[in-house]
Amino acid sequence: MNFKKDREFVGITVLFLDKKVNSVIHGYTPVGRANHYMSSLKACSIVKVDRFKVARCSSMYKITDHQLLIRFISLTIIDEVITGAPRINL
Repeated sequence: MNFKKDREFVGITVLFLDKKVNSVIHGYTPVGRANHYMSSLKACSIVKVDRFKVARCSSMYKITDHQLLIRFISLTIIDEVITGAPRINL
């Protein structure tokens, strides 16, 4: 939400945790595609994401140390991992 503009909804920000390389990558989908993915994204859930775009992360919006950003596109598929999910220590 944009708190400077009367809490206007501007999109969904997610953090991708890669346990194998101990890395956190910023993910984002703009408001135009957000409704399509809202039901697939739940707090503390583990999901598999396919068909996305990778871009350089602008320093203006950088929320992780990683240099890349994952963007959801119209072809992006999100499936919750129910069985066999890795354990991620908080």
